[in-house]
Amino acid sequence: MELLQLHYFVAVARLEHLTEAARALHVTQSSLSKTIQRLEEDLGVPLFDRTGRKLRLNEFGSRFLIRAEKALFELEQGKQELRDLSQLESSTLELAVTTASTLPNLLREFRSIHPRIQFHVQMQTAQEIAELLNRGEVDFCLSSPPIQGENIECQIVYIAPILVAVPNNHWLAERSTVSLRELKNESFVGLKKGYRVRDLVDSVCETAGFTPEYVYEGNEPARLSALVEAEIGIAFIPSTAINFREPIHYLQIEDDGGLALEIALFWHKDRFLSQAALNFRQTVIEYFSSYSGPQ
Repeated sequence: MELLQLHYFVAVARLEHLTEAARALHVTQSSLSKTIQRLEEDLGVPLFDRTGRKLRLNEFGSRFLIRAEKALFELEQGKQELRDLSQLESSTLELAVTTASTLPNLLREFRSIHPRIQFHVQMQTAQEIAELLNRGEVDFCLSSPPIQGENIECQIVYIAPILVAVPNNHWLAERSTVSLRELKNESFVGLKKGYRVRDLVDSVCETAGFTPEYVYEGNEPARLSALVEAEIGIAFIPSTAINFREPIHYLQIEDDGGLALEIALFWHKDRFLSQAALNFRQTVIEYFSSYSGPQ
């Protein structure tokens, strides 16, 4: 069994498509197909069910994929550890986030101390982040909500209250607080179902006795404040995402019922963390310990 066979198998198993896998690996489809066939011959079992050109990972393949991913993960960690020990450490940290509102200032602070370290940042859903973590493809993730997993380490770094944003001429604009019950007849702009803020808001409002009426549902958190300013509706916005330079008004919720987001830092407990990664983790913890909200 060759290492190349494992790399090719994992790529095909994840995509279940020879053409797409060949394109991703920058090899010919015939070469990829022959490599997979040789691996199956070495193992003595088929790893895929084939119907015409379609591939489906079978039970043998599903079980072997778990082992193959672990083997490649350990080899990659070994490479990183040797690179770090020989002071040829990669200058790029791999990050994944579900929300980017605090990221610019956080990265700016880290780069002011470690100017030679670069970043590659991915914006992903919580489910996608969990997959990246389990594969060991990222150094750290910043996410809300926290992600569960036996191989995942988690540290809550900040709890962000959710505020209500209203236009400056709104009847609530002269107040600093509002109860949830007072909002039951309002029109809202918000994110689609499945986003943490939306699901949390809907749950808490239901407990308060009403279901929010949404006149806009999207997948761009940054757009909500503009819609509020345009008087399309009011919005629930985490305190980490507010911008006091925008001409809208924010209110605290009196009976919030736990309406707050936990922001957590995650990493794979078996992934080798370089000194740069350890420094970044410490910077994140210190940054949020003194975080006072958007300026």
